[in-house]
Amino acid sequence: MRLRFQELSLLRFVHIKQFQYFHSSHNSVRNLPPIYELNRHLNGLWKSGRIDEARRVFDGMSERDEFTWNTMVAAYAHSGRLTEAKQLFDETPKKCSITWSSLISGFCRYGCETESFRLFWQMQYEGHELSQFALGSVLRVCSLNALLSRGEQIHALVIKTHFDSNAFVNTGLVDMYAKCGSIVEAQMIFNEMSERKSHVLWTAMITGYSHNNDGFRAMMCFRDMRAEGVEPNQYTFPCLLTACAVVSARGFGGQVHGCIIRLGFEANVYVGSALVNMYAKCGDLYSAMRALDSVEGDDVVSWNSMLIGCVRQGFEEEAFLLFKKMHSKAMDVDDFTYPSVLSSCASINDMGSAKSVHCLIVKTGFEAYKLVSNALVDMYAKGGELGSAFEVFNSMMYRDVVSWTSLVTGYAYNGSYEEALKLFCQMRIAGVDPDQTITASVLSACAELTVLEFGQQVHTNFLKSGLRSTVSVDNSLVTMYAKCGCIEVAHKVFDSMSIRDVITWTALIIGYAQNGKGKYSLGLYDEMIASGTKPDFITFIGILFACSHAGFEERGRQYFESMEKVYGIKPGPDHYACMIDLLGRSGKMNEAKELLNQMNVEPDATVWKALLSACRVHKDLELAERAADALFELEPQNAMPYVLLSNIYSAAGFWENTAKIRRLMKLRGISKEPGCSWIEMNSKVHKFMSEDRSHPKTDQIYSKIGEIMMLIKEAGYVPDINFALHDVDEEGKELGLAYHSEKLAVAFGLLYVPQGVPIRIFKNLRICGDCHVAMKFISRIFHRHIITRDSNCFHHFREGTCSCGDYW
Repeated sequence: MRLRFQELSLLRFVHIKQFQYFHSSHNSVRNLPPIYELNRHLNGLWKSGRIDEARRVFDGMSERDEFTWNTMVAAYAHSGRLTEAKQLFDETPKKCSITWSSLISGFCRYGCETESFRLFWQMQYEGHELSQFALGSVLRVCSLNALLSRGEQIHALVIKTHFDSNAFVNTGLVDMYAKCGSIVEAQMIFNEMSERKSHVLWTAMITGYSHNNDGFRAMMCFRDMRAEGVEPNQYTFPCLLTACAVVSARGFGGQVHGCIIRLGFEANVYVGSALVNMYAKCGDLYSAMRALDSVEGDDVVSWNSMLIGCVRQGFEEEAFLLFKKMHSKAMDVDDFTYPSVLSSCASINDMGSAKSVHCLIVKTGFEAYKLVSNALVDMYAKGGELGSAFEVFNSMMYRDVVSWTSLVTGYAYNGSYEEALKLFCQMRIAGVDPDQTITASVLSACAELTVLEFGQQVHTNFLKSGLRSTVSVDNSLVTMYAKCGCIEVAHKVFDSMSIRDVITWTALIIGYAQNGKGKYSLGLYDEMIASGTKPDFITFIGILFACSHAGFEERGRQYFESMEKVYGIKPGPDHYACMIDLLGRSGKMNEAKELLNQMNVEPDATVWKALLSACRVHKDLELAERAADALFELEPQNAMPYVLLSNIYSAAGFWENTAKIRRLMKLRGISKEPGCSWIEMNSKVHKFMSEDRSHPKTDQIYSKIGEIMMLIKEAGYVPDINFALHDVDEEGKELGLAYHSEKLAVAFGLLYVPQGVPIRIFKNLRICGDCHVAMKFISRIFHRHIITRDSNCFHHFREGTCSCGDYW
């Protein structure tokens, strides 16, 4: 095992003291007593790792001096046999600073933080003189464990004991401050040093900059190091190359590579591995492969860097082939190899190969490694095999936030939003604190389920955690609040963001469009373009949706034409669907037909649904039948086209055709999704169906319905029996309209949602026209803010008006 710099210095110090001791007492080497030969033999034994043999020699010595005891204490401490080192230390008749430094160095080296500091303070309490090696050892503990407060105490002691001019101690201080994130303090000590010819000092400073993700300063420091004539070594280059990788400085890294070749370090395993990593992270896989070929032996770290580089650059198949080559070479792969391989399998959706790798993991015993198990959960979850993902997760002995994140994100990614939220709750019960990644996934699940209260709790807990927010968390918050109808809150989150990407802008643009404020969407789009952010495929879906639902026909045409002409984005079926919807709503049915015929892509179900919906508004039976026939073929089990066509026939009074459609549905085994409305209150969901009497508060709800209908009729409401699609008399139609699920839900809300709190109603289908009119009257008469989200968009009813402007 390679000795650390401080330990080498300590051993050198012991040898020097030995030389001084004997030469101060004897005139010539020939007059040295026999104990010198025994001590030299003792020292040689433990340095070669023969500790027990050294102990036998020690026990057999009739005479022992200070050096003898110090040698054995250092031998046990350095080899990690700390209990025996402490026992021998306690037996040492006369302890000096070397004895203490040897023991402290051993405890520090093996990470015994508490005992290291206890011995260090005890050494001073008993009046022993401090040495640079004892200080260097405890500073290294502070460095490795990021103990900044302890490190600052040691720094104060260094100044007090006048070791602040000692180059060895100052190097330790630079390393400690840099590794603890206090790079400014490290730089101050470094700049104040008069003697800076040690490559160890410069390496500590370069490592510090690299450790703190300041790649440019690390490169400047290396430049200054060369300017002062200090030659780098094999320990300098890896941290420098890491810094180059952080800032993707491929050019500077190539120059460093030239320096490495000139100094003869290219074959060094650590340097070669860092070169592979640097080139791979900079996207130069060809140079990375050449660097890999030049590394002596088959170093698994270098191969892992190459694997990771291939995965990150999107060369998943090449990554898997690289792994197969590693396997054929019988290389000792480690727990960093398998996660990259599993990630490549997940990316190319090669579950067969992934399961083969899983078998190999089990066979080689790596399933017990948390890093590998987490990667297995993530791989199965991304591949849609949630059962297998949960099975691996359940078999894990120790689960961290990454384990839970992989599973929760997998469930959310595959549309199992409720299960994702349940797992998140289990994670919190297990005492695992969420991080930014899982928070973003859970908020996205809340957005899809429109569970505002749960989303607000997640947001509050995240703020309390003190974690720094990320763009992904903020984007999820904007989306969640917008999809839950809290568009003002969504905009507040948007305003608080220091960094916004195209996803941020698109989320708010779509949010305003869905909340009936298309004009705001268009304004945001203009702001986005002015900020230098380019719209993407999804952005144009959002802006065209806004134009469609706000009636901005001309603006919609302009945006549609700019897609390919200005931004090089070819319109997809969703864009055509928005345009057909826009033209259909504007009454331009002929133009909608022309656009349908001019499409550069095959129209999918989304396009035909948009056309069928437009036909319902404008009662175009012929085109409706054409659109419905296309949908019957594309989605034979989807009830939507049958229901829409049936409604179109009913509205036109063609009851025989309506009955024919219903018989066809029955014949094909297609059932209509029943209309359902619900309200979430106090973490409980209250569901209502049309003419439903199953709710425990049915009597109060129906009594309230009677009051509502009486008041809104007095205010001018006239039931629109066109939306009563049953072949019954007029009175029966009015009664059926009164008990639509939306009206039952709003009656419940008026009874139990406190005054001043918005009544939030969700519906699985489009809100019917009669209920839309009724909600406007109800909002004015009862002075309530009613928010209704149907399958298409939000409707904010206030004081007799709706945010959609009756254009939905």
